[in-house]
Amino acid sequence: MSPATELDDPRLAAWRDDTPGVANRVHLNNAGAALPPRPVVRAVVAHLEREAAIGGYEAADEAAGQVHDAYAAVAALLGAEPRNIAMVENATVGFNQALAAFDFQPGDEIVTSRNDYISNQLAYLSLSRRLGVVVRRAADLPEGGVDPESVRELLQSRRARLLAITWIPTNSGLVQPVEALGALAAAAGVPYLIDACQAVGQMPIDVRRLRCDFLSATARKFLRGPRGIGFLYVSDEALARDMYPLHLDMRGGHWRLADEFELAPDARRFENWEFAYALVLGLGAAARYASTIGLGEIERRARALAARLRHGLGDLPGVRLLDHGRELAAIVTAEVPGWHAPELVQALRARGVNTSAAMREYAVIDMDGKRAATALRLSPTYYNTTDELDAALQALRSLRR
Repeated sequence: MSPATELDDPRLAAWRDDTPGVANRVHLNNAGAALPPRPVVRAVVAHLEREAAIGGYEAADEAAGQVHDAYAAVAALLGAEPRNIAMVENATVGFNQALAAFDFQPGDEIVTSRNDYISNQLAYLSLSRRLGVVVRRAADLPEGGVDPESVRELLQSRRARLLAITWIPTNSGLVQPVEALGALAAAAGVPYLIDACQAVGQMPIDVRRLRCDFLSATARKFLRGPRGIGFLYVSDEALARDMYPLHLDMRGGHWRLADEFELAPDARRFENWEFAYALVLGLGAAARYASTIGLGEIERRARALAARLRHGLGDLPGVRLLDHGRELAAIVTAEVPGWHAPELVQALRARGVNTSAAMREYAVIDMDGKRAATALRLSPTYYNTTDELDAALQALRSLRR
């Protein structure tokens, strides 16, 4: 009898059968854009074909029930209701729509971390330059990750208007203590915005435990949805406070009289009327697929693969691991001697291994603290195998300089 292999597990075999791309390459760029499973591809393509057959508006009307189901599937991932979900073009649009719901005044403070995502940091700095908003970055713990005590102290300021945190920064595997921070924000009476781009699809999420007012995410990463679509969660409390973005669209407001409008009653006030219905249906299919597998199982397997990968990279001469923090997710970053990371990404891709590069300008504070200009980023997920990790490590050995 031949020895058992990973692929003898019928679940893993089924996941990989649903993922045609694994047949010809090792995909370790799931933090960038994961390989979508067949049900996601079918949902997107079928709607595009229907648009071609009967017209875009007509296909959207015909798919109204499926669109509603997509909202419900996304909401279920978060422990929310469909009324709390706005479909947006990407996570950054969702994040900025949430920021645009605040009437910031000069001297108002945004409390954030030193590891927040580059687009979020740029948004804070833009608000600072244009409106006089003050950006307060909490200190880090010695082992990495934001210091909750520092956050608590900053939230005591009478000018603190928002706590905004990136759950898992794009440039490392750090997992921020978002649940504990939510408790601090609630105690201080400060609204809370989470960028969950790398968390959605990688781990279980319950917005009630997070106690956040807003949470933004994309479809294309660990959730395995299509590119070009994301969503924003808006809490019932934020809706009840009549929070809405500065630039309302006809989707979010009803024009009742010449000088009067009425808000949409749910999170769709944060949407635009025109969006890609095929991608919305693909996002719904991705959410259902992840829920069927179970986010707990996805997290367990992805993190185990990431831990194995860190161990293997740590054994390579000269390689420096850059992931710091009490808790680490399925993003692995390392500095490889002799290589500018974007060039290494291309060299690995030529060998059938997909990775990505983290650059200093993506995370200036964190990368300067680590004294790194670039880093190789590898991000496994549940459909990857240990054989694929070994193949990636062997490819790196062959590329030593």
